[in-house]
Amino acid sequence: MALALAAALIASAATPATAAPRLQLPPANGTFDYQLGGAYAPAPDVDIVSRDRRERPAEGLYNICYVNLLQTQPDERGQSRSKPPYGTTAWWKKHHPTLLLRDSKKRLVIDKSWNEALFDTRTASKRAALFKVQKTWIRGCATAGFDAVEPDNLDVHLRSKKLLTAAKTRAYLKLVIPYTHSVGLAIAQKNASDQFGTRGPAVGFDFAIAEECERYSECGAYGAYGDLLYEIEYTDENPIVKRGDVSKTVFEWACLDRGDRHSIILRDRDVVPSGSGGYVNVTC
Repeated sequence: MALALAAALIASAATPATAAPRLQLPPANGTFDYQLGGAYAPAPDVDIVSRDRRERPAEGLYNICYVNLLQTQPDERGQSRSKPPYGTTAWWKKHHPTLLLRDSKKRLVIDKSWNEALFDTRTASKRAALFKVQKTWIRGCATAGFDAVEPDNLDVHLRSKKLLTAAKTRAYLKLVIPYTHSVGLAIAQKNASDQFGTRGPAVGFDFAIAEECERYSECGAYGAYGDLLYEIEYTDENPIVKRGDVSKTVFEWACLDRGDRHSIILRDRDVVPSGSGGYVNVTC
């Protein structure tokens, strides 16, 4: 029996552990299309598409799955409040009310710009309960055929009436990032340059998606990602900026400075689908 046990131990030791899924990163400086306002057929030159997790990935392209990680989805007419669990404020109030952040008067803390309630990540138990729900979303992104996840509102503490901290967000990411990698998906640092600085890759992010980093002079904070930075500027914040005797729009300066290395696009603020009123989608 001792010999049999020893042989079994040797065989077990010789058996390689199951390899983690290999992550696929987006092509550096690939043409990027930001489709959060609704999916549509990408232009022929597009390499990368970001879509909401309710949508299907675009065939033959690198697909990024948008997940509103730290705030709810706004309640809109026609959205389900039961199934599927898309994640509106009404759905969370019905199914997981204790995971919504409330102030000292028990009122929901709301991001008024987008009408989204904030999640409460202040304790380990709340983070675990929130993750139990959201891991199904992330797994759904992988099952659908996406290549990466774009987790939004990493800077949620700035809108939390000082109830949340950046440290609590980082603690939650210690659950989210390893799991995302374990199901074969890369994960982006979405904005939050002031929170992570140049430390994003050390936290576990694989590339960066930055909104208006040229407009607010933040693009340098993403330098640790090299060419894996994907920038979005918006038409409603695209003023003319003068450098010496030369005047260009924010988007034009971004293209001049980094267009040969980074994917940079100009979009309408609501990122509406192609063919809709107000649609703008310009690349360098």
